[in-house]
Amino acid sequence: MEIINDFLKSLIPYAEWLMLFFVIGGGIYLVFLSKGFPYRNFVHAIRVVSGKYDKSDDPGAISHLQALSSAVAATVGLGNISGVAIAIYNGGPGVVFWMWLTALIGMCIKFYSCGLSIMYREKGEDGKFLAGPMYYITSGMGKKAGSLAYFFCIAGLVGFLGVFTVNQFTQTFMNVVEPNSTIAALGDFNWKLTIGILLSVLTSLVIFGGLKKIAKVATAIVPFMVLLYFIAVIVIMATNSENILPSFKLIFSEAFNFKTAFQGGFWGLVILGVRRAVFSNESGLGSAPMYHGQSRTKEPVQEGLVAMLGPFIDTIIVCTLTAITIIISGAYLEAESNGIVMTLIAFKKSLFGYGDVLLMFIVAAFALSTLFTYSYYGTRCLSFLSNVKIGKWFNIYYVATITFAAVASVDLVLNLIDLAYALMCIPNMIAVIYLAPQVNASVKSYVARLKNGEI
Repeated sequence: MEIINDFLKSLIPYAEWLMLFFVIGGGIYLVFLSKGFPYRNFVHAIRVVSGKYDKSDDPGAISHLQALSSAVAATVGLGNISGVAIAIYNGGPGVVFWMWLTALIGMCIKFYSCGLSIMYREKGEDGKFLAGPMYYITSGMGKKAGSLAYFFCIAGLVGFLGVFTVNQFTQTFMNVVEPNSTIAALGDFNWKLTIGILLSVLTSLVIFGGLKKIAKVATAIVPFMVLLYFIAVIVIMATNSENILPSFKLIFSEAFNFKTAFQGGFWGLVILGVRRAVFSNESGLGSAPMYHGQSRTKEPVQEGLVAMLGPFIDTIIVCTLTAITIIISGAYLEAESNGIVMTLIAFKKSLFGYGDVLLMFIVAAFALSTLFTYSYYGTRCLSFLSNVKIGKWFNIYYVATITFAAVASVDLVLNLIDLAYALMCIPNMIAVIYLAPQVNASVKSYVARLKNGEI
């Protein structure tokens, strides 16, 4: 595995600079092109989500709120709990600032990409809408751009695996339960492999349709776990309120530490922030348009505004809460290994010695719900590359990688996903930037009709 990891490491520097160019450079271009329209209409976006403009006869399968909830549910989870810890472990508190900046730019990217998903969605053989980068690339840019769509889908076959989720859940279990020392009679029993196999079996039963009720239960538990996580974080911040302001000051001061010892220096720190923010809220990645393209609406602008709220909720709110918890607890100075360990230390120290156990249950709920639902993206990619029947075979490959992820190192899993994400960003952002003027034309029409009371 070390050979594979070294190979991935050698490719990432090239891909991540392209990702930085497209996500930050392209995102800033979109901010100016939109003249700040998404940000100026933040309140209007909330009204759209509330259902004020919903029409039952509009085409689509789900409401604006359901689309946003699905997209946010796919991003709020381990990316916010362990992704932030990984960022701080590797780059220090200053990296959080660059995650914020990427998220703010990402809001504009989501506005354009998810608006395009409504403009260029297609009906499949089953009557349901097909949406996402591959469809607005081929329909919006023409058949000559088909290679970009195929490139996106091929990268998606790796990027849309549940390997990070499995890896971090396994690491959580091993650190909290410490089974090899707790159950001494089993000696050096391979717990990681066992966890991987069990998760593979459970996921198989659900995604192949055998136990749909389990998936519904797990999905239903997630909102409760999110609330529980919020309460836990607020308790930690309330009991350490005197350290909140110094924590924010540390983030800002370290963000512009041009003499940082982080590998790659200052620009390396910026790139790390971009990578972890994209990993957290998927801005520029192209996954959210697949969900938002199912929305019941005729208005691309409305769905773009709804989607814009995703990065704000995911990174500006949730990731910030995690980051402040880690910093005020001092866990970022104690963690000796990468991954979720840092967050576990923060919770254990700050919640009366039992916070790590609480976090383990929260992580378990996030992990299971993610594994049960994340295969949708990969299935859509393989279906586009081949057909719907072959697309379903993605689930077999998806399940097989779960056991691998449980025993793999954090670095290997991160490098694999980071590379795939960077490669997915490139064709998606090329398409979004190219097609952005069409969204602007839709904005002009929408604003005029809104003023006239036609919406």
